Amino acid sequence: MSDTICTPPPLSADLGSGDEAESRAAWPAVFSLSFGVFGLVTSEFLPVSLLTPMAADLGVSNGAVGQAITATAVVAAFAGPLLVLGSGRLDRRTILFALMALLIVSGIMAGLATSITMLLVARGLLGFALGGYWAMMTALALRLVPSSQVPRAMSIIIMGVSVATVFAAPLGSALGDLWGWRATFIAASGIGTAALLVQIATLPSMPSARAPGLAAFGAALSRRAVVIGLATVVIVVSGHFAGFTFIRPFLETVPRLDVSAISVALLAFGIGGFLGNLAAGAVARRSPAWAAAGAALLIALSTLALVLRGGEPSVAFLATALWGFAFGGFPVSVSIWNARAAPDLAESAGALLSSAFQVAIASGAMVGGLLVDGIGPVGVTVYCAIAVIAGASVMLTLGRAWERRHHPA
Repeated sequence: MSDTICTPPPLSADLGSGDEAESRAAWPAVFSLSFGVFGLVTSEFLPVSLLTPMAADLGVSNGAVGQAITATAVVAAFAGPLLVLGSGRLDRRTILFALMALLIVSGIMAGLATSITMLLVARGLLGFALGGYWAMMTALALRLVPSSQVPRAMSIIIMGVSVATVFAAPLGSALGDLWGWRATFIAASGIGTAALLVQIATLPSMPSARAPGLAAFGAALSRRAVVIGLATVVIVVSGHFAGFTFIRPFLETVPRLDVSAISVALLAFGIGGFLGNLAAGAVARRSPAWAAAGAALLIALSTLALVLRGGEPSVAFLATALWGFAFGGFPVSVSIWNARAAPDLAESAGALLSSAFQVAIASGAMVGGLLVDGIGPVGVTVYCAIAVIAGASVMLTLGRAWERRHHPA
């Protein structure tokens, strides 16, 4: 599948004839992709729930271990577009197998890491797997199911993110307390192994498809609405991850929760995120600008509640759940915004959006690491609130103005 400057090519450009595309739907393969997403996202955010014991064992600060998330995101930001542009005639199934193998190797390396450098290298490998995997998702859905079933296929694939959001952080915290953080990372590589085996059994051969050219990326960046969306993502997501990366130290030092209570709080965050995704999708169908801005403002509200009343355990639990609900609604909102902004440049605009998310995750974790080491977990939570309010303002002003002109209610 490729983008052109004006209109996307027909599906038959990559899939053969239209009749052939409509005659098959490889649903087991679609579910295997969702399984892979679950493994990748679970591994990506394990450091959030294991940060404190990792820092103690490696003899570095919480902020230094937070850069493990930065390393993953920095590599992922470049990996997606580069893989899309340079994949050539390789079978997409082969590429997927290689990416899942990187997930497995990353988990084992992280579990065996004896220094922060080795840990960062392991997380960089995960970043390449993550960025490349996400860059291919839409095109793969188009190859595996008839065009009329693509929305359902994408929902199933993204379901892996929702499940990981609910279970990754609390499960990581609980297993880390039971087995230790090293065994938890190796267990995550086991998820990758299981996903790879399922994909080997279910994915059909997928001969090479044309990747978007540089001209398509330039055309997407020339769209004012695309730039508004990317700017909002960078500001809001960087602010969110500056605070969320260090939520465990906050919960340990302000409301003074123990490990089991932190696991429950993170579970509340994950369940809130799952529900927020559903709620924001309903709002975004009418106004993605309002949905994205509203999600950002709810993040600000929840983080300010943590700062002002977070010493009370009940408030800390409720605010953490609200934070999860708010952030769970943000990605679906900006994805719908991006689709409206450049419907004729879906792949290139989507790759840019994915990179923007990863740049924001990297910069947020990096800034958060500096702040948490300098002024502590409360200070970094204040910064999070300020940043997401700024991002909401971009969408409420510039975004709503564009939306009213091009998609009046």
